[in-house]
Amino acid sequence: MANDVCTERPLFGGAISCSFPARFQDVSNIREVPDHQEVFVDPSRDESLIIELLDLKNEVADHESATWFLRDLAIEQDASDSVVVEHSGIMELSGLQYGNVPVPAMTAVGQLAVSKGRQGRGAENVVRVYLANIRLKNVSTDVLITAYEPLIINPLSESARTVGAGVAVPAEQSGCLPVQEVFRLAVSSFKILDWNLFGGGAEA
Repeated sequence: MANDVCTERPLFGGAISCSFPARFQDVSNIREVPDHQEVFVDPSRDESLIIELLDLKNEVADHESATWFLRDLAIEQDASDSVVVEHSGIMELSGLQYGNVPVPAMTAVGQLAVSKGRQGRGAENVVRVYLANIRLKNVSTDVLITAYEPLIINPLSESARTVGAGVAVPAEQSGCLPVQEVFRLAVSSFKILDWNLFGGGAEA
């Protein structure tokens, strides 16, 4: 049974919030993070959760958006191997509405072989990536919530020093909430508390 304590976390200066386990640490306390991102990691398990705000990709259809962003991520991270495991599903966000209409989140799951930082080819870890795209069309913003779950740690990866090489220990064995559930919780609890974050004072 997972004994993770989940708390509501303020994002982007408190303008946004969502809930996830307290074991995920704010990376901005360690290094600089771009203004459009909030990055959290659990170094003991090499798991991470990233929330980012991007300009709306009008040219991408809603039903394809999650898989489009997942493929874009694979290219951006120079993944040597990537596969979309699960095509887009849709989650309705009860806490986030525009007018009286709930805002949908398109989701996709993929598997990538990627190396940490600048380690390059030969040190790739196999990771499962959970991605949600929340389309805030009223403020021309695509929100991405991405969770990374290591499946196999390469002995040459810097991650091996912390979590060990080989097949990653399942979350349940460590008393942790599985990344898939961390991801679902973060997406389903996503709330915008101050629409002024997006400029123009748009209201939900």
